[in-house]
Amino acid sequence: MDMGRRQSTIELVAIDMDGTLLDPAHKLTPRVKQAIAEARALGVHIVLTSGRPVPGLAPFLHELGIEGDDDYCIACNGGLVQRIGPRETVVEYPLSFDDFVYCEQVAREIGVHFQALDAQRMYTPNQDISIYTVADSHLSRMPLSYRRVADMDPGMSFIKLMMIDEPEVLDAAIARLPTALTERFAVLKSAPFFLEVFDRQAGKGPSLQKLAEHLGIDRANVMAIGDQENDLTMLQYAGTSVAMGNAIDAVKATARFETATNADEGVAKAIERFVLQ
Repeated sequence: MDMGRRQSTIELVAIDMDGTLLDPAHKLTPRVKQAIAEARALGVHIVLTSGRPVPGLAPFLHELGIEGDDDYCIACNGGLVQRIGPRETVVEYPLSFDDFVYCEQVAREIGVHFQALDAQRMYTPNQDISIYTVADSHLSRMPLSYRRVADMDPGMSFIKLMMIDEPEVLDAAIARLPTALTERFAVLKSAPFFLEVFDRQAGKGPSLQKLAEHLGIDRANVMAIGDQENDLTMLQYAGTSVAMGNAIDAVKATARFETATNADEGVAKAIERFVLQ
């Protein structure tokens, strides 16, 4: 990159999606699209970094033109890093069928809904499927199947598992999570009604670090923008960390800088300030 063209030294921007990149209607605004296009024109890597699986990122990657052989995304909270053009997996942290069985049992015991994602599909063992599972299937663009645990293929592996419910129900259940589960997995909220369960080695921060190293980019030249608990590790890793105006308090306490809310084009303002100056 010709760094002589501008003062900024940021070479990679990792951006959370829901509550950050997307406005409250889950859309990209023209100003956000313009800021990202200008950053990409300077050779900056724009990396969408989401709890969503890759199909849930795909429409926005397409809309932003982030579809080439030199483009990457971080999906499933870092459970998967994909090179977009050739659909090549750079980093992957799958969970086993035993992990699925154990977490499903815990979810039943503490009284919350449960879902699991592999590369193709979302599964729930709940006959009374949660409205949040239906909404997540829609946003993630993942087909949803009801499957009893006994009917699942024991050879399956999963990218992430999720406990989902009404916020007050979920928070009460989180307080009762067995230590064995929190020691075995990374467990983080991505929304008031979503608790994400994934490999302890994974996470947005560890996978962002692996991607930056893969690209030969120093963390000092990495910027991250987020709003939720599952964004904390990437904000801790990035040399320039930015909390959304609508971020939870823990994110605002962790990030070095704060931008506007996702309803007020906070991502565009952060890119304009730190990348395009």
